[in-house]
Amino acid sequence: MSNRFTHINADGNAHMVDVTEKAVTEREARAEAYIDMAADTLSMIMSGSHHKGDVFATARIAGIQAAKKTSDLIPLCHPLMLTKVEVELEAQPEHNRVRITSLCKLSGKTGVEMEALTATSVAALTIYDMCKAVQKDMVISQVRLLEKRGGKSGHFTA
Repeated sequence: MSNRFTHINADGNAHMVDVTEKAVTEREARAEAYIDMAADTLSMIMSGSHHKGDVFATARIAGIQAAKKTSDLIPLCHPLMLTKVEVELEAQPEHNRVRITSLCKLSGKTGVEMEALTATSVAALTIYDMCKAVQKDMVISQVRLLEKRGGKSGHFTA
């Protein structure tokens, strides 16, 4: 692990990292998040009886859109030409929760970890938004990077 922050320059100021000289490589990242809820709320999502429509389909699209907009949301992120964004939602009724995973890929000069994390986070927030009328105490947790490949720092697995 590096002992310095890459987004802080020699003067201590935040700056966007210069990736001009970096090699283009295949890069991918996977992230996950969970949203815990009451059994009745999860049952309503799973049965498709939610009055706002298909919660999972909406959250999936929101996550994909969010990955594409990460550089608009996180100030020092580079705009990236993503070649794949996948958001999966898995109901886990035995735990009264939904597991959200994302995969982001590209060929580029910088990683896609932030895009994967943003996709999972926004998908979870979308589930919350769609279900808040029936339950306000849902909990989004364990947002984390699961894996990243490519680039100078190589392969990371949580």
